[in-house]
Amino acid sequence: MSSCRIDSDQLSEEQIENLKNIISKLPADEVLNHDVDVFKALADPTRIKIIHLLKFGELCVCEIISALDKPQPTVSHHLNILKKAGFLNWRKKGVWIHYSLKNPETSDKINKLLELLD
Repeated sequence: MSSCRIDSDQLSEEQIENLKNIISKLPADEVLNHDVDVFKALADPTRIKIIHLLKFGELCVCEIISALDKPQPTVSHHLNILKKAGFLNWRKKGVWIHYSLKNPETSDKINKLLELLD
């Protein structure tokens, strides 16, 4: 439960009870922090592009570098952010790492979210 201070000097008993009820239904701070990390991970055009690329299946990091036309350190940085936010699966094959979406519908869900915001 999130912690909020209720100033009882300015509110009626009914308002206080209503607020307590609302506050009890809020997600825990750790859940909210995770949600913020997810949105931060999506708040970059390169990372959105990576998600759209992976919609079509697993890609080697070398393929992602080529598709994005960005240097390897930049691509690795973005892939790590997406991994930490829980969007990606990865596996090592030889010297290369191959990435895929944990949920193949992620790209479609992002598009639906953006449509809702229009």
